[in-house]
Amino acid sequence: MPCLETQPKIIIAGAGVGGLTTALALHAVGLTNIHIYEASQKLTTLGVGINVQPSAVLILRNLGLLEALEKTAIKTEELNFYNRYGDAILSEKRGLAAGYTVPQFSIHRGEFQMLLLSAVKERLGKDCVYLGHSLSSFSQNEKSITASFVNRHGSPGEAAEATGDVLIAADGINSTARKILYPNEGPPRFSGRMLWRGCLERTPYLTGASLVWAGHADQKFIAYPISQRSANKGLSLVNWIAELRIRSKDDEDLTPPKTDWTRAVPKNGFAGSFQQWTCGGLEMRELIEKTEKVFEFPMSDRDPVDRWSFGRLTLLGDAAHAMYPIGSNGASQAIIDAESLAKHLSADPEDVEGALKAYEVERLPPTAKIVMANRANGPDHVLQLVEERAPDGFENVYDVIPIDELEGIGKAYKAVAGFEMVAVNKKAKETEGTAEKRSLKSPADWI
Repeated sequence: MPCLETQPKIIIAGAGVGGLTTALALHAVGLTNIHIYEASQKLTTLGVGINVQPSAVLILRNLGLLEALEKTAIKTEELNFYNRYGDAILSEKRGLAAGYTVPQFSIHRGEFQMLLLSAVKERLGKDCVYLGHSLSSFSQNEKSITASFVNRHGSPGEAAEATGDVLIAADGINSTARKILYPNEGPPRFSGRMLWRGCLERTPYLTGASLVWAGHADQKFIAYPISQRSANKGLSLVNWIAELRIRSKDDEDLTPPKTDWTRAVPKNGFAGSFQQWTCGGLEMRELIEKTEKVFEFPMSDRDPVDRWSFGRLTLLGDAAHAMYPIGSNGASQAIIDAESLAKHLSADPEDVEGALKAYEVERLPPTAKIVMANRANGPDHVLQLVEERAPDGFENVYDVIPIDELEGIGKAYKAVAGFEMVAVNKKAKETEGTAEKRSLKSPADWI
């Protein structure tokens, strides 16, 4: 496609993983008139750990971010499942250790966000991100779309309104844009389970790059290291998650309890339930007791909708497909959204509505399947099967669940989530050198 004389103006609401990656993906295909509006008044390294699957890491590699990620994140090597007694159920190699040509990364969400923000400012200019601007409404016509923001700074001269060619709503699970589009949807759908999360630097366990998944559907403990900087010191910054059902499965109230994930909470609401748990060389009691600050998150998602794109506006990331944090897929799917949207917008920037609809057609069906797969516990279903079949523990897991059935659950989920190794490695080979080639050209030449 020939270089455009006039760049389309693209407005992004939300500077989380989805919004920032979208900005980088758009820049990579030559679309550089990008303005990002973020509700928070300050972006910091607040948060806990997340996993980024190889399918998404490949996209980040092609955006030239692999080296920075390797300095920050842990290259995940294995995932180990245990029952609540610490009996080993299954061990799966992950990332490079499994044969992928790109890693799986475990990383601190806040550090990941800062890494993306730094790249955005370097490539698009330090003034392309407007903090303290929360999307409040939008209006559009055949030629443009205008987004209105609540300006939390209140500084004279700072626009609380922006008009452009495209509005990408990457404003999270409580998206204002989605609320406007679906006014009768209501709040997120609560699973009945609460997550308590924390981080603790300690001595390494297992390989030093191992994921530990233990328990069953209503009581689970997850732990994994997230910092290469800690690893360089011979230590391990362990991100842990304690999960408990706090509301009955039969309760018809699906409204999540009000919480503030930025504020630390007491541990007495959940710690006692994990006092005796020891899995993969980790004592859960010790992790909880020694962690200074613990944060609380209701495990919620939203029902899939039939449509994301409305004229010059589209939804992306959690605003489009909020899902349970199962299978390490929330951030990964937002990153895949970003690549898809950039591809379709660059194919014909003058046909915005067509591009947004093509993005929706490509991404809505697979993410809807993942939302529903995660409600059925995704790859964690192996834990529930073992709990149901051997509630008092076991000596040999294959007496409880045949190996084919055990391994088949993970394979099926990888197919649904789009990170089958053969497909990822094929794409990795086909796109090898993409970041290096782009670095030799100006953005106008990338189109």
